[in-house]
Amino acid sequence: MSELIEEQSVDRTVFEVVSLSEEGDDRAYWQSKTPAERLLALEIMRQIVYGYDPSTTRLQRVFEIARSE
Repeated sequence: MSELIEEQSVDRTVFEVVSLSEEGDDRAYWQSKTPAERLLALEIMRQIVYGYDPSTTRLQRVFEIARSE
């Protein structure tokens, strides 16, 4: 999955300044996407925010010896 992040790029030629009180067309954009595309975008954002790297992610191992007395 980390290659998903590497495949993404930002189009730096597009830039628009809008007021925060002005409604954008984000809702229409995301409604035009399929549920699979929305989930993929969500997964990419989650990986970016939390720094997910599957090559370093492992289950925590807990080893405990219980002795009966």
